[in-house]
Amino acid sequence: MSRFKFSVGPWNVHTGADSYGPATRNDIPFEEKVKKFSEMGFSAIQFHDDDAVPNLNDLNEEEIRAEARKLKELLDKYHMAAEFVAPRLWMDPHTIDGGFMSTSKEDRDFAMWRAKRSIDIANELGTDMLVIWLAREGTLCAESKSPVWATRQLIEAINEMLRYDSKIRVVIEPKPNEPIDRSICGTMGHVMAISAATIDPSRVGGNLESAHAILAGLDPSHEIGFALAMNKLWTVHLNDQNGIKFDQDKSFGVENLRQAFNQIKVLMENNYGSNGEYVGLDVKAMRTTTDEDSYKHLENSLKIVKALEDKAARFDYDFQKKCVENRDFEGLEMYVMNLLMGIE
Repeated sequence: MSRFKFSVGPWNVHTGADSYGPATRNDIPFEEKVKKFSEMGFSAIQFHDDDAVPNLNDLNEEEIRAEARKLKELLDKYHMAAEFVAPRLWMDPHTIDGGFMSTSKEDRDFAMWRAKRSIDIANELGTDMLVIWLAREGTLCAESKSPVWATRQLIEAINEMLRYDSKIRVVIEPKPNEPIDRSICGTMGHVMAISAATIDPSRVGGNLESAHAILAGLDPSHEIGFALAMNKLWTVHLNDQNGIKFDQDKSFGVENLRQAFNQIKVLMENNYGSNGEYVGLDVKAMRTTTDEDSYKHLENSLKIVKALEDKAARFDYDFQKKCVENRDFEGLEMYVMNLLMGIE
């Protein structure tokens, strides 16, 4: 039994297609995914706007809300909540040079339209959380736009979202690179600065994804801890990453077990989840995975989280204190390794 509530996105069970190869598995109907997620012990679904309302660009505002209400009925059927809604801006022709930071006003207006429609969908689904992943927000060419201008555009875009809805919380998911190598707002520190510059910092927080921190050369537990210290960690996406490569979304803990342990440990030490926050598992199956094993990467990640919860619960803080007092960090480090390896 875990102390956490877990969330998952429908994209976390996918066909295996990537930039370098076609699909390797059959697509699974959305309702079948929701049913399976509920059976596995997930409590909430993460949504992009067009996960919730497909083809929303072709619908008017009331039609979008109506489709969202149908989705809410489906979620209720399986006793699932919606954790958040996120505008999927990076897949649209309007956003090839970014959305909120595009050099085209028409494209910036489109990005804001999608953000407002995402807020409408969130309201219908019963969540107050809007996640923005700034996928293409930056520069393809360093001289194409000023980073000062781009940063101010982001702040103003968030301000417009806050003005549009007095209850919505805007949660920034930072990523340092890929698909844009010169990003704006690449770490949790950037998120805190952006939050402070908005018209209502109390409604602007962060979502830390493990792999994104690793891609920035940072320790995910420290990025988590930084956000917790600021009371700004409003959701977290746990996964893993083999170094500073492309974003891999590997099952949690399979590459960096000690890092994974420390992520769980810092969440537990600070009572993460006590205000209703979810632990999201943003993991993807390997392309070699069969149709029959389409959910195994999620099952594995849940098992690893729960095993590390047990390890963290048994952490000997008295021994840690003695090691710190004596500066016996070699002893403390070996204690942690023995704990993880199951050596008494």
